[in-house]
Amino acid sequence: MESMLNKLKNTVTKVTADVTSAVMGNPVTREFEVGKHIASGGPGLCWRIYNGTKKSTKQEVAVFVFDKKMIDKYQKFDKDQIIDSLKKGVQQLTRLRHPRLLTVQHPLEESRDCLAFCTEPVFASLSNVLGQWDNLPSPVPKDIKEYKLYDVETKYGLLQISEGLSFLHSGVKMVHGNLCPENIILNKSGAWKIMGFDFSISSTNPSDAEPKYTCKEWEPNLPPLCLPNPEYLAPEYILSVSCESASDMYSLGVVMHAVFNEGKPVFQVNKHDIFKSFSRQLDQLSSMSPTVLGKIPEEVREHAKMLLSVTPNVRPDADQITKIPFFDDVGAVTLQYFDSLFQRDNLQKSQFYKGLPKVLPKLPKRVVVYRILPALTSEFVNPDMVPFVLPNVLLIAEECTKEEYVRLIMPDLSPVFKLQEPVQILLIFLQKMDLLLTKTPPEDIKNSVLPMVYRAVEAPSIQIQELCLNIIPSFANLIDYPSMKNSLIPRIKSACLQTSSLAAVCCSSNVRVNSLVCLGKILEYLDKWFVIDEILPFLQQIPSREPAVLMGILGIYKCTFSHKKLGIPKEHLATKSLPHLVSLSIDNNLNLNQFNSFMVVIREMLNRMEAEHKTKLEQLHAMQEQQRSLNISNPLNQSEEIKSPPSSGNQVRGWEAALTDWNKKVSLTLEEKQRLAKEQEQAAKLRSQQPLAPQAVKATKDLTSSLFNSMTAIDNLSLGNTVRPAPVPGPTMPAFPSATPVVGSMGPPVPNGFNPTLGFQTGGMGMGMRPSGPNLYSGMAATTSTPNFGALAHNQGPTGSMSKAPDMSALDNLFTPSKPKVPLNQMGPKAPPGNGGPWLSQFGATQSPQTQMQNVPVGMGGASSGFGMQANPFFSPQNFSQPAAAPAMNQAGVKHSASANNDLKDLFG
Repeated sequence: MESMLNKLKNTVTKVTADVTSAVMGNPVTREFEVGKHIASGGPGLCWRIYNGTKKSTKQEVAVFVFDKKMIDKYQKFDKDQIIDSLKKGVQQLTRLRHPRLLTVQHPLEESRDCLAFCTEPVFASLSNVLGQWDNLPSPVPKDIKEYKLYDVETKYGLLQISEGLSFLHSGVKMVHGNLCPENIILNKSGAWKIMGFDFSISSTNPSDAEPKYTCKEWEPNLPPLCLPNPEYLAPEYILSVSCESASDMYSLGVVMHAVFNEGKPVFQVNKHDIFKSFSRQLDQLSSMSPTVLGKIPEEVREHAKMLLSVTPNVRPDADQITKIPFFDDVGAVTLQYFDSLFQRDNLQKSQFYKGLPKVLPKLPKRVVVYRILPALTSEFVNPDMVPFVLPNVLLIAEECTKEEYVRLIMPDLSPVFKLQEPVQILLIFLQKMDLLLTKTPPEDIKNSVLPMVYRAVEAPSIQIQELCLNIIPSFANLIDYPSMKNSLIPRIKSACLQTSSLAAVCCSSNVRVNSLVCLGKILEYLDKWFVIDEILPFLQQIPSREPAVLMGILGIYKCTFSHKKLGIPKEHLATKSLPHLVSLSIDNNLNLNQFNSFMVVIREMLNRMEAEHKTKLEQLHAMQEQQRSLNISNPLNQSEEIKSPPSSGNQVRGWEAALTDWNKKVSLTLEEKQRLAKEQEQAAKLRSQQPLAPQAVKATKDLTSSLFNSMTAIDNLSLGNTVRPAPVPGPTMPAFPSATPVVGSMGPPVPNGFNPTLGFQTGGMGMGMRPSGPNLYSGMAATTSTPNFGALAHNQGPTGSMSKAPDMSALDNLFTPSKPKVPLNQMGPKAPPGNGGPWLSQFGATQSPQTQMQNVPVGMGGASSGFGMQANPFFSPQNFSQPAAAPAMNQAGVKHSASANNDLKDLFG
């Protein structure tokens, strides 16, 4: 890499040094930047040709430089003659203006070291192209070394030289005097131009019909640069010291021979004995062998022989040569017409441009790109001609590489993208959009090409819109996704939704249909959620109900639904797509086939939606069954744990820990916290009283059970997000026949967690009923620490009438089978056998302690079902279903009447 950089550095340094030494101090450098050495030309190839640019306008030029060091070997007299000859040639060229003569951009400037002038951009001299590489840079430029002339270039080049000579002979009355490949320059476009007027001879009587020319005698002792090239001079110039316009035609014949013979003239001349050489040449020309002209094309061979005639009068003049059939080649005629376009009007130009696409494929690419293309792009300044020129430019662009397109075509094409009139320009661009998007750089696509497409979609012309919508799918894959999503799709939607006058309803319908078709074709280039969020909702906004529009809507739904990359979710199908399609399907404008098409799509959507949702439900059902089986196994494990109850001390500690955890989860009122604190203190006292009396042990069990159920009830009430109303006081009744509370070994009464005397709050019927508040769940009773389940009932009226029982399913988890319940017979001493009361005799004895509680759906004693046996976690109707002895109730708290028995019967029956 380093060696390569060093090589490049040395090359640049050398070129810069050459240019600096050659042009330094020359006034030309004030206005022009001099580039690299590209070619050589002029008499003896003495002029070095550099590319350059004008500083003020950046216009490309060619800089011709003659380095005076080349003539240091000559004496001062010879040097002055050479300089004068070169100056004369440039000055004469500067005065002459013609398309076939090299155009001078800046006149000759002289400095101490060089002569320099500027011309139009130049490629090389014909001599360089034919293999004469004198005074060229080393190494020889690759484009010159590999340059090969095409037939059309040779034909048209010779025609151009003939036209140039015609101008000199007929218009200026001048003989060039040194026409040779060195003085024929190929410009940047490939046109052949004449230069080197160092030895030109003007007519002595320009006003006369027959001009007379006076030539100088050949002086062999002069430096070669002071003499014309003898190999291309007519014999009369040397032998008879005479010249005329026919002398230039002889030179043209030799040039023609050299072009077809790799740069070799007809005869080699001995410059040291030139008179003898020309005498011998004269004899050979008189009896010329056919092999001498064997390489010249047959159709021009006879004319070349005439040009090389010894007799000047036999030689055709320049006008006659331009009319020979050899130059009637279609390519040469086309190039000739381009050179004369400035003389044509718009009608003639348009006719020519219409037929040009048939000719372009027959021409070499180099000719088309460097000769025809510049002439075409120059017409872009005339908007009326753009629709005729643009197809040819785009046809040439197809044959260019991307680099050539960007360098040669895109700069001239960019302004055309912005033209809106004539409308044909948009049509032409749209038809070649794939070419533009393929070869145009991304930045130019974003700034020039796509804005033109957007204008076409929004164009006022219906025809432009339809054509644009039809063409967009063909190049949609070349448009970057953000541009399509944010710029193109919104404009297509707008075109579809636009309203038109009544006179254009039919055209508007066509635009809607084409918009829908366009959207349907480019769906595959969009992502799924953009289609669902933007395209499908847009379909419901289309106001038209023409059958073609409806079928277009159906087509987009079907494409989206069936496309493997897109698809429509079942939720969207159920809530938006299907309702929309069903409503469209019954439109009266649809015929039978169109209706059937709608129904086919609707059925497909329904079938897929059914299959997907059914699959989902089946999977959900399987998961629920699996979860249910797990839930069934868990209670069994818990029941096994219950069968082996822990000791009383451990049980108290376990419930106390559970109470602490529960207290952290549930937000309690101040009264509840006070109550729970008392219960914890009492539990601590029980643990400290060792050993406990049997009654105390039993009371401890009752206490722990009551604590657990109290926590469970309050927890469920809290989870229900209910508001506790103010407590309602009420009388209490003891739960056992004895008025004496249970006494432990220490003497003081032992509370059970609900009231100090181990009783139950009563009200109404003595079972804790109270007037209910406006809420379903009421607060705690003020007189006890028991959760007031009686407050769950609705308020009774002042007359004691019943209100409708509320749904108590929210309290089901209060009585889950996983929690052991404490039956009534553990709450006090056993009642003696016998009749326990008139209403208890209607039911059996209480169940064993292991009997689990069941929910009762009705209330007791005419009260709502929010309280009574059901609401209290310690009561269950099953406790009274067996004839075993039940704990006696305080007879003072129950009415021994038939109505009370009937109420209880209704409650548990």
